[in-house]
Amino acid sequence: MSRYADARLYVVSESLEELDGPTEGVVRLPRHLDWGPPYEYDLADAADIAVMYERVLREARSRDDLQTYLDGGCLRRLWGRLVLPAPVRVLWERRFPELAARRVAAA
Repeated sequence: MSRYADARLYVVSESLEELDGPTEGVVRLPRHLDWGPPYEYDLADAADIAVMYERVLREARSRDDLQTYLDGGCLRRLWGRLVLPAPVRVLWERRFPELAARRVAAA
């Protein structure tokens, strides 16, 4: 893992229930979350939603970012398949042990 990933400060939600972002439709993330070429994420597409969740979890600057773009139920379902920096995974799994259990069950 890069030194950047180890040194960066990541945001973690207070609860999974507070994550009430969209679960359908198309989402375009703001520049501070998705600084690559403009892209619209189709939430009906499994690959799109996984990439969007990975980006939000890595780049969120506030709990508001998490609440606006992530859904707690969807995060639970996706967790074991998301490709995340180790520090992000550790922080979230410490706060929400159920996510760690889902990752192990998915393996």
